[in-house]
Amino acid sequence: MLTKCVIKAGEYHDSVALMQTARKLKELPGVRDAAVVMATAANKGILRQAGLMHPEIDSARPDDLVIVVRANDEEAAARALREADGHLRQRGAVAESGQASRPRSIRAARSTSHPNLAVISVAGQYATAEAWEALKAGLHVLLFSDNVSLADELALKRYAVEHGLLLMGPGCGTAIINGVALGFANVVPRGPVGIVAAAGTGLQEVSTLLARLGVGISQAIGTGGRDLAEEVGGIAMLQGLRALQADPATEVLVLISKPPASAVASRVLEQVQASAKPSVVCFLGGAGAPPRAVPSLSGRGMPQFAVDSPASTGMITAGTLQEAAYQAAACAGHAFSTSVARTIENESIDLRGRAAVLRRHLGPQQKYLRGLFSGGTLATEALWIWKDVLGDVLSNVPLDARFRLADPAQSQGHCALDLGEEEFTVGRPHPMIDNDLRARRLLQEAADPEVAVIILDVVLGYGAHPDPARELVPAIAKTRGLGGRRERGLLFVASVTGTDQDPQGLARQVKALQDAGVAVCSCNAAAARLAGMIVAPPSV
Repeated sequence: MLTKCVIKAGEYHDSVALMQTARKLKELPGVRDAAVVMATAANKGILRQAGLMHPEIDSARPDDLVIVVRANDEEAAARALREADGHLRQRGAVAESGQASRPRSIRAARSTSHPNLAVISVAGQYATAEAWEALKAGLHVLLFSDNVSLADELALKRYAVEHGLLLMGPGCGTAIINGVALGFANVVPRGPVGIVAAAGTGLQEVSTLLARLGVGISQAIGTGGRDLAEEVGGIAMLQGLRALQADPATEVLVLISKPPASAVASRVLEQVQASAKPSVVCFLGGAGAPPRAVPSLSGRGMPQFAVDSPASTGMITAGTLQEAAYQAAACAGHAFSTSVARTIENESIDLRGRAAVLRRHLGPQQKYLRGLFSGGTLATEALWIWKDVLGDVLSNVPLDARFRLADPAQSQGHCALDLGEEEFTVGRPHPMIDNDLRARRLLQEAADPEVAVIILDVVLGYGAHPDPARELVPAIAKTRGLGGRRERGLLFVASVTGTDQDPQGLARQVKALQDAGVAVCSCNAAAARLAGMIVAPPSV
């Protein structure tokens, strides 16, 4: 067994090309593992954890391309490196030829059609210039790209507001505008609920839960994750909120965000209260958030939820994305058999019973929970549910800076990772597109004898991996053969965000995970509660 690498200085390929090339190499005879990534510090750490680090890679710069293979012999390694080079060159040539008949700029696109919205997804250093071109051409913008400075974001959004345009982003991963899904959005019906979200997977979670209840979406506007930061001031959320308050097709509003700046949240809530439309506000762990939905995970005390509000008017605060979806559905006329609070309470009672059964499979040494999330909002929701119940849950996206994980490449104690953060995605695909990083990390966590349960989110929809269970199930199966696992169990808990109409098919994904022994829950909040119940101290 040997490891060989090639470093290509200053060579750039998009993350999907890198992902596809790495997959192709792994399928070659004699190749045990392979990676094709940019030489960022985070990617070097991942290579080191995977046993793919080579001494030459240490001196590579972040804008250098690294191709590394672990193979049975020199011949297999050399063949794989040649194959990688040829595959990347071929993809580049195909991309160039395929662009010949397509517009190559926003100006050219406007001359061949009559668009009113531009979706921009380019490397961060080019995104700002493209957004300016689109706005000055009179186009609304969904800015999918990240790595845009706060100063540029503020300038772009101010210009957009002054000219009656909407700028969603930067880092806006999801929107549904006039029934058209943009970015990582799901197949959901049209209906009376309008959503404004500074959280992409939060928007997906709420819209798909509504769809499962038979409630549709009028518009779903993404703002970008930093919109409610003090520096930006909630410009896009306020703009979207006012637009939906004036929209006759929108009867119920839902606002979603990770913890916002207090002053910004106050401005948004003032605007919410200026309208008679029922509005559900879910600011996870931030200003306006109600007490946590699960103060007790063991059964010593019932969960406390926000009180149901009349469907006719007013603001309703929700502590979780699940509660936000259920409250919005109730406002839109969905008839729950009991109140929303009691519906979720009853589910928690059922989860407590499941947790008691699952806990019997654990050994006395197993006590820790590890979360491997592809959705940042879903990670935040889980941390909010676990706060004050599991003690210090470390994370690369902590609710409290005191609990920031020192090294994202190495988990400690109870730990939850957002694998979609920039330290993991620079130079590699987002985990909603490619589960390779998550599969590697899953095996790393499973090798820790103190780990009791691993929680996963699986997010479906346009742009996401066509069959995520197909990538995750083999990794889960591999954990069964890890040394020391014969005398103890390792539990897996998951949620699947999506609908049966999504390309991946909700029911198919759930069944594949269940067949692999995963405890699949109805939503991310339920999965977080179940995982927390499994490892919560008996006194909680």
